[in-house]
Amino acid sequence: MKKIFTLTAALFAAACAFAWTPGEGLKTRWAAQVDPSAPLPEYPRPQMVRADWMNLNGLWDYAITPADATYSKPEGQILVPFCAESSLSGVQRHVGSANALWYERSFKIPAKWKDRDVLLHFGAVDWKAEVWVNGTKVGEHTGGYTPFSFNITPALKRSGKQTVRVRVWDASDEGFQPRGKQIEHTHGIWYTPVTGIWQTVWLEPVNKQSRIVSYNPVWDAASSTLKVDVEAEGNFDETRIELSYAGGPVASGCEMKIDSPKLWSPDSPNMYDLTIWLLKDGKVTDRVEGYACLRSVSVLADPKPDRNTNSYKRIGLNGQRTFFFGPLDQGWWPDGLYTAPTDEALKFDILKTKQWGWNMIRKHIKVEPARWYYWCDVLGMSVWQDMPCIADHSSKTNAFRKPEIARMQRNEWQRDSFLGGTDCVVPQEWKDNYYKEWGEIIDALKSFQCITVWVPFNEAWGQFDTPEVVAFTRAKDPTRLINEASGGNYAFAGDILDTHHYASPAMNNFEAKFINVLGEYGGLGYPVPGHLWQEDNNWGYGKVFESSNQLQDMYDRFAGMLKVFISTGCAAAVYTQTTDVEIEVNGIMTYDREVVKMDEKRLRETNLSVIKVL
Repeated sequence: MKKIFTLTAALFAAACAFAWTPGEGLKTRWAAQVDPSAPLPEYPRPQMVRADWMNLNGLWDYAITPADATYSKPEGQILVPFCAESSLSGVQRHVGSANALWYERSFKIPAKWKDRDVLLHFGAVDWKAEVWVNGTKVGEHTGGYTPFSFNITPALKRSGKQTVRVRVWDASDEGFQPRGKQIEHTHGIWYTPVTGIWQTVWLEPVNKQSRIVSYNPVWDAASSTLKVDVEAEGNFDETRIELSYAGGPVASGCEMKIDSPKLWSPDSPNMYDLTIWLLKDGKVTDRVEGYACLRSVSVLADPKPDRNTNSYKRIGLNGQRTFFFGPLDQGWWPDGLYTAPTDEALKFDILKTKQWGWNMIRKHIKVEPARWYYWCDVLGMSVWQDMPCIADHSSKTNAFRKPEIARMQRNEWQRDSFLGGTDCVVPQEWKDNYYKEWGEIIDALKSFQCITVWVPFNEAWGQFDTPEVVAFTRAKDPTRLINEASGGNYAFAGDILDTHHYASPAMNNFEAKFINVLGEYGGLGYPVPGHLWQEDNNWGYGKVFESSNQLQDMYDRFAGMLKVFISTGCAAAVYTQTTDVEIEVNGIMTYDREVVKMDEKRLRETNLSVIKVL
């Protein structure tokens, strides 16, 4: 009897070893809603929908091995799509550049997908991913922020269980790739590294003959025309496009004249439905459902009634001068790190920003899943999109880096002058990869019309060849404004000159030939006990306040200063920040999103009063 009990206990212990349990630490309310059998079940590509698909999120086998080792057996299970370092992954382990992270799981192809090609999609994997299906390598991808896919049809078995294996390697700040706020030795504004799959993994059957790859709707306000550029591959002889609004047909064709257009703005986030078909010999080979938003972004000048009146450059939205005002939003989560626990959580921060009266978000050196930009389109939230940085100039961490890596990050940042700043002296390999990844980010996001401004550099972190980078960005997408270097070293190559000043707002740099903005200010700290990443290690820019009233009084005081700056040429402002992030306690909300640190009605009234000055 004792032997039977021992065997049963051993089997039970083995089963438990592979069970998923969230790790320790601060969590949001949505962590309890995560279903390990189907996390983030929503369709991951809302701007281009096909009827058939299969979500592969869930529990995968994983192992962490030395970087030069091969996969042999699993160590346990990881919940995809949460990165290995996050608590929601169930792993919560550091990986590092000396190791590789392996994933493996099985799936079956539905019988109704017969005679179609099968695409394996990854929303994002940080940083280098190699993928095998049934032992056959189907491809690899580098870049931590963009979707990619492989046609796995040749590697599939005719029936039965199919196995996918993924190897991921990531150097974080010990390498040259874009990595944003991730850093090996975390401190201050630098956060936990993210390794591996962090967006949805999914399968999609497509027509073998031809398929739609992407589309980009571009609105020409001058001619009241919507042009839809469709990228497709394979053998087809016709592309058909239909546009509708509220269920009623509006126009058709690749270039559509639209009478009485319903424009998109934060006040009126109108959206048109798009249906796109490919045809061969009159038969449909592919069909996708999408949408388009009609809006224009431009540089406008203030009216000049007389010679004594200054005429400042402003941002025009649909031909109207608009003061853009909103928070720095870093998109980090205490339980999922780069990944929101649920779609409701992903939407929540945008909703709160909207409720607080702001009309824009600066997405700070991170790229979000497609559904985040979809919700910005739906809810009416303008977005300034940063490129994740390839370097920083943090003396605290350069001491830990290889000398050749540290050397690339010792440029001069001139924040309060147009003169004196220097570029990072980075190798051509770094530059080539920057252009590759920035180009892929623009291509992946440009169909989302909520994005109004591209931001290639921040505070001179990894900044190089700014005029060339601006020209590259403009060539990739001429429909948006370019904020060449938010708070960084200016080359006078873009549309916007951007000053950072903490904690109080200030406009120490100004050039009348450009749009002048205050790209960061504030960062007022207020730690809320019981809602902290670390209870005894917290900071904010400037004074750390002890009460909500003190915080809000200072916020309102800063808003009064902004109103003066608007009258003297400031065209936009960004407050740091939406939420606390790790040991930073300068959010409007706590990191777990449970406490709003100010009176929300008063905050909304203050923000609206600033926007209405212009």
